[in-house]
Amino acid sequence: MSKQTFKNSQGVHQGRSIKIAIAGAGNCSSSLIQGIYYYKDVAGNDELVPGLMHNVIGNYKISDIKPVCAFDVDKRKIGKDLSEAIFALPNCTKIFCKDIPKTGVKVKMGPVLDGVAPHMEEYPEDKRFVISKEKPVDVAEELKKSGAEILINYMPVGSQKATEYYAKAALEAGCAFINCMPVFIASEQQWQEKFEEKRLPCIGDDIKSQVGATIVHRILSHLFAERGVKIERSYQLNFGGNTDFMNMLSRARLKSKKISKTESVESQLARRLSYDNLHIGPSDYVPFLKDNKICFIRIEGRKFGNVPIELELRLSVEDSPNSAGCVIDLIRLLKLALDRKVSGALISSSAYFMKHPPQQFTDEKAREMVEEFIKGQRER
Repeated sequence: MSKQTFKNSQGVHQGRSIKIAIAGAGNCSSSLIQGIYYYKDVAGNDELVPGLMHNVIGNYKISDIKPVCAFDVDKRKIGKDLSEAIFALPNCTKIFCKDIPKTGVKVKMGPVLDGVAPHMEEYPEDKRFVISKEKPVDVAEELKKSGAEILINYMPVGSQKATEYYAKAALEAGCAFINCMPVFIASEQQWQEKFEEKRLPCIGDDIKSQVGATIVHRILSHLFAERGVKIERSYQLNFGGNTDFMNMLSRARLKSKKISKTESVESQLARRLSYDNLHIGPSDYVPFLKDNKICFIRIEGRKFGNVPIELELRLSVEDSPNSAGCVIDLIRLLKLALDRKVSGALISSSAYFMKHPPQQFTDEKAREMVEEFIKGQRER
């Protein structure tokens, strides 16, 4: 892509606020909303905000992001103001911004579809989803009424039908779409074409955290490959105590998740490994960890002289805040795309922020591409 400047390259506002809708008022939503208010007074790039590319992107500040619509299925959240719902059970992420004013956004009942794994019934109510008896709303209609410009998908892992439902609702309502989950939307040609036909941008699939298991595993694998180490075997094991890890105890829900995480790491290797020699995926649910995620990474290889080299790493992170800053950047990047009338999957943003983008690049290259997009030197 030549470095020409595209129309609206500086992200001139069509309107000051960025109106967002959220599908799934869980831990990730909690961290996102808390972050928006925690950093509401940040107006320029003088102050360092950990986890953001820039405090201001295309003139859009963090405080420009306004939630206008939200959906969930848990009875403890339905009908509540979003400011209350994000702290309701079974949410268990760290609270770093407690005093959030009323948003005026009541959480609406969405369709359940395959969004709740049946085995969750076996666990205590304070740890699992409790499905509301409210009648599901017409999501597309609610999006239209709210004036939402961007819909963020936070469905649980394995929610193929639910994610596709929200993607279709976004298309019908004229909303751009951020797919934070490992159901393949932005990375699938048929979905890319649907968004192009509606002249809407999308970003996906499966959010990378600020410093999480996949990004660390990718960087280390890339380092080994760049330094000429022949990687022979590697694994990544993850443990956590939130509803995401409880949900993933059903291995039948993990097909796309395993593909997403594995391909993200494999894309950084000099050569692909066999199924037996590369294992990446969740390992177990440990309730007392709550939203804390423990990751173990091991890489085995051979260096000069065919001499063995081994690396073992333990990473401990609060899972949901780890992706919230990334989503704040994605919201503003998608708003730039809307302003510039760009449609279809955003290649640069998806490559940098997602595990399973339409095209894989090294993280250094992907970041460079995003910076070019912000400056208007790259179309998408």
